[in-house]
Amino acid sequence: MKLSPEIVKALEGYFKSLQRKVSLKLFAGEHAKRPELLDLLTNVSKISNNVELIHSATEFNVREGLTFEVLAEEESTGIRFSGVPGGHEFNTFVLAILNAGGHPVKLDDGIQRQVKAIDTSLSFEVFVSLDCHNCPDVVQILNQFSIVNPNISCEMVEGATHKAYAEKMNVQGVPTVLLNHKPFSSGKISASEILEKIGDFVDLAPVEATLDETLYDVSIVGGGPAAAAAAVYTARKGLKVLMLAEKIGGQVAETMAIENLISVKHTTGPALTRSLREHVESYGVTIREEVRVTSVERKTDSEEWLLSLNTSETIQSRTVVIATGAKWRELGVPGEKENIGKGVAYCPHCDGPFFKGKDVIVVGGGNSGVEAALDLSGIVKSVTVVEFMDTLKADQVLVDKLEKTQNAKIITGTATESIEADSKGVKAIKLKERTSNEVRELATDGVFVQIGLAPNSGFIKELVTVNRYGEIEVNPRCETNQSGIFACGDVTTVPFKQIVVSIGEGAKAGLSAFEYLLKVSKN
Repeated sequence: MKLSPEIVKALEGYFKSLQRKVSLKLFAGEHAKRPELLDLLTNVSKISNNVELIHSATEFNVREGLTFEVLAEEESTGIRFSGVPGGHEFNTFVLAILNAGGHPVKLDDGIQRQVKAIDTSLSFEVFVSLDCHNCPDVVQILNQFSIVNPNISCEMVEGATHKAYAEKMNVQGVPTVLLNHKPFSSGKISASEILEKIGDFVDLAPVEATLDETLYDVSIVGGGPAAAAAAVYTARKGLKVLMLAEKIGGQVAETMAIENLISVKHTTGPALTRSLREHVESYGVTIREEVRVTSVERKTDSEEWLLSLNTSETIQSRTVVIATGAKWRELGVPGEKENIGKGVAYCPHCDGPFFKGKDVIVVGGGNSGVEAALDLSGIVKSVTVVEFMDTLKADQVLVDKLEKTQNAKIITGTATESIEADSKGVKAIKLKERTSNEVRELATDGVFVQIGLAPNSGFIKELVTVNRYGEIEVNPRCETNQSGIFACGDVTTVPFKQIVVSIGEGAKAGLSAFEYLLKVSKN
């Protein structure tokens, strides 16, 4: 794999920060892609005297000569790559070298405290596609876990290259994570969620509870467009602002094409996410990423609020802005959760390549469902859109395009009853016609669920008023029923879940929080 002059120059700058020797240990073996991997490792090792390529005479498991390990001062970091780390995973490879060379990991301090407390051996494998934009996040998190704690190791496994092994482990989606060779998770997952799930496998040592002595004027819970707008508008007023987010960007980070953000003809989710972060950081907002707020309560005999984090920390704040957005809504039928990553998927961009030449079903006839079907139609044998209502809810321009797609089919007025599977994964879906109540089974290799979003309000719904869908009820000033708590964006009752709407609502919430603080100060 040849590196462009621009990449070489960039790496030369990055590698100047290396504080210790990093070795790329290539295990023995044969594979058609080995020359490509060897070429990549050789070219990277030539860039800095602090990076070297070494060869091992032994093979690594069943990875057919495409596995290398990252060492720091000849000691294993626990980070391994099985495959050629190109595409989106090239950045993961570079970050692994930097972290092994002493560059600080970007994990939140609270998360690091929890990771360091793990005293059990954990071996992670992450199956990826080089085209997947979510995969690098998961691999990078677990690589950093490995740097922080020697009891943890992480191996990136390129699914397309190691197809036989992926099939053996029943992997049909990315990112799929195995822990000690057993299923751990499938799909996008944050550091907080990983720690939570680790607790289901092993006993985690308790971490000492701490209280942040800082009193913030505004604490914003969330990291998407609404949260970013609230942060910018409050920081511009000279307030002390904290942003608490599991991931900057939120759902936006998973959107590959954005063409309705006014004044920006076209952008991508990752690009917009970078811009959101840069804008927020430019105003000196304190950002805590990869942390989760578990509860909010009023401080005793005070108008201030206490926010409890999953890192056993407590934050003090005069106001709170909830901007936690929403997540993919699940069907809630038998066979769905059990087969995530084994034929059930939510992201056509990430998991679509696993269904090349196969028959798939998209459940949901809104914009997201029809767009997913159109994306998939270019690689699958056939795609069928199943819609509960009698007509598709998507924009007419999308419906027209779908109807002209030769390998696409539309079924309306039908409810999904269950997803059927065997030991190899999804094999069929049971559908019930609403008019006749007739249930039929339709064979399929995969099911993509695209039925909208569910608000992330679980941690706060006992404190503020929510509607029957879980959306936080707000007035035109983004005020909730609790004084000092505001909400904005997709987590609220505000109609039209659009980026541009969320940005405006975030600005309103920020301005309302500022006005509230002015009134409290006067009193």
